[in-house]
Amino acid sequence: MRIVLVGPPGAGKGTQATVLAGKLSIPHISTGDLFRANISQGTELGQKAQEYMRGGQLVPDEVTIGMAKDRMSEPDAAGGFLLDGFPRNIAQAEALDGILKEDGEELDAVLDLEVPEEEIVKRIAGRRICRSDSSHVFHVEYSAPKTEGVCDICGGELYQRDDDREETVRKRLAVYHEETEPIIEHYREQGLVTTISALGSVTEVTGRAMAALGKS
Repeated sequence: MRIVLVGPPGAGKGTQATVLAGKLSIPHISTGDLFRANISQGTELGQKAQEYMRGGQLVPDEVTIGMAKDRMSEPDAAGGFLLDGFPRNIAQAEALDGILKEDGEELDAVLDLEVPEEEIVKRIAGRRICRSDSSHVFHVEYSAPKTEGVCDICGGELYQRDDDREETVRKRLAVYHEETEPIIEHYREQGLVTTISALGSVTEVTGRAMAALGKS
């Protein structure tokens, strides 16, 4: 299956992408992983991306598209893939359509993870990270530490990342609405979109996604 996973920041795309790709035995292709792999391997596209990033600029669509195209052409993706974070805008969606058409392929589904905006703000703004070990993550409401500001695991100081502050989250959501949300309508016109509530446990959301794919 060839699947695109869409949803706002804080919808749990990364978690669901990993679980679904495992259940479907297809590679999970995320934009973040593409960038890290190309930069660490010193590919031409990776070098270009790094130049823009060092200059504090957005990486142009053609660089991101090139990375995605290369990754989708690898042998493990021949039987399908799950895209997470790509396409991010209409230009990238149209480029993906063209890439698949060239290979005589098409998308099977676009899963749109839906979460109310205030829930997203609560999810992200409530997150607290341990300064000693960033894998130790708490939430002021959903998984609060026993002692406020102190990591239960190692005793390190818990803090709120700048990216997780409410004003930053709302800016990220505004960018999502402006740039990424239009791709949902693009794919809806192709009859590919299923909107899924991303509220509830990871297992519950995965169950809805699998059912939408006809794999329940």
